[in-house]
Amino acid sequence: MHGEYAFSQRRACEVMAVAVSSYRYQTRRTDEPLRTKLVELAREKPRFGYRRLHVLLRRWGETVNHKRVQRVYREAGLSLRRKKRKHCVRVGQPLRVWTAANQEWALDFVHDAVESGRAIRVLSVVDAYTRECLALEVDTSFASRRVTRVLETILAERGVPQVIRCDNGPELTSRHFLAWCIERKIELVHIQPGRPMQNGQVESFHGKLRDECLRVSWFRNLFEARRKIAAWRSEYNQERPHSSLGYRTPEEFARENGSAEGCGKDAAWKSQRSDFPTALGNPAEGAGIPLSHSHGGDVLSTNNAVSNPDVVV
Repeated sequence: MHGEYAFSQRRACEVMAVAVSSYRYQTRRTDEPLRTKLVELAREKPRFGYRRLHVLLRRWGETVNHKRVQRVYREAGLSLRRKKRKHCVRVGQPLRVWTAANQEWALDFVHDAVESGRAIRVLSVVDAYTRECLALEVDTSFASRRVTRVLETILAERGVPQVIRCDNGPELTSRHFLAWCIERKIELVHIQPGRPMQNGQVESFHGKLRDECLRVSWFRNLFEARRKIAAWRSEYNQERPHSSLGYRTPEEFARENGSAEGCGKDAAWKSQRSDFPTALGNPAEGAGIPLSHSHGGDVLSTNNAVSNPDVVV
């Protein structure tokens, strides 16, 4: 206003209702001593933020407000650069309605501890249709190769599933695990981070496992944990009535629905196909089932993926 209308400073301050003394005030305070001390401390402790540097200044006898320290800290360009964590982006896929065994397996881990306080992990593999517990592997840690060894054991008994649904743990997103699924033509469905109920089948199973086994058992060591959890798995598959299966056991339900014809050592695909030299052969060879996160190429739906009548679904 002073420059546009050629007003004096006093007249412009009257129009704007600003005190002339406030307009003409020049601060006599300098932050240079504080800036110098902060720079010295930052050179000695390069990974300390302004809060820790403020504590060190107080130890030296400096009485200064932490907000002033933060302002001078930023003006001096001492702010730490933090790497932004890369979050995994997944597209949510709803739970599908299956009609036979071996169409989808659900994988996840549950945690507990033994008497000494050492943590243990339990790898659970559940058939989404028959609710059978295919594996309960107990150990202190699991690498991706250990997970695939467990799955190979199940594949030798039941054949290859169409889909594996799991979370985004490092064991289940490693290059080895992805390559293992691609080699066997298994569609891999990763749930969205923070959405465990997108893998609701195995989460429901873990609720039963905790209530009926983990919370009522005392494990003196890893070997006892393996023995008790294996005994509970046998009871779950062979004796425990399942409400969603009409109070039948998972094995009874599997037999009544004919799923035994498509899995096991005497499965039809193992005797009819002569191009599988071992029980670890891939019955879904040529099915073209893609990974859920693969990029490019033609993506086949689950309904159209299996065209070979010899493929077990």
